[in-house]
Amino acid sequence: MLNDIIDNNLIEARGIIGFYPCNSNEEDDIEVYDYDDPSKMAAKFCTIRQQIDKDQDNFVAMSDFIAPKSSGMKDYIGFFAVSAGFNQDAVCEPYTKAGDDYNNMMVKTLTDRLAEAYSEQLHQEVRKTTWGYSPDEELTVQECLAVKYQGIRPAPGYPSQPDHTEKCTMWELMKIKEQTGIELTESLAMHPASSVCGLYFGNKNAYYFGCDEICKDQVESYAKRKNMDKGQVEKWLSTILSYDPEEIQS
Repeated sequence: MLNDIIDNNLIEARGIIGFYPCNSNEEDDIEVYDYDDPSKMAAKFCTIRQQIDKDQDNFVAMSDFIAPKSSGMKDYIGFFAVSAGFNQDAVCEPYTKAGDDYNNMMVKTLTDRLAEAYSEQLHQEVRKTTWGYSPDEELTVQECLAVKYQGIRPAPGYPSQPDHTEKCTMWELMKIKEQTGIELTESLAMHPASSVCGLYFGNKNAYYFGCDEICKDQVESYAKRKNMDKGQVEKWLSTILSYDPEEIQS
């Protein structure tokens, strides 16, 4: 199936990357500035800080990996969205009509893996050439998969930032739908489904972490920073709340 996809160009892959000057502020937000006019803020990404004590040394947020505005230093952040799912439906259609669940599933499984491979390969190019902060990097595939490189690429909706609505800011900032055709559904899943997106951090001290549970005070602060209704924030962050919103309302 993989050979068939490659030999006959059955699937189209598309991707986009962008890099912007930025700084973090005192509210755990990352202020992203216009590339042509760094005096103008083009977008703001809100991050969530670890709050529940689980014997860790630090209570981190993704904004900690960006130079604070008070330092006077200019920092940078990157964003990406890739997909290996274009034309997938057309490839699957004859299998669906024939009731061939195995090959239908195989196509979708392979396009998912190809999208992940695309994001991995693209991140390597970013580190070595496009951003170029690790030009001498020489890592094996196994070392790349074990995250032995400098920098991270966390995605909205995952443990470091469980809020899927941050994707909306990415899509607006880089005009991702207009430039690639990768769309966001009402539930903020990506379409085509075999797609990956995230943020690029180049900081040598950046690492993946989970926010775990957060309390009501941070939810209220986060809602204010995002200019969102508290109930909506609780909906999107329901998996990491340390309290039951319905119990508090009752």
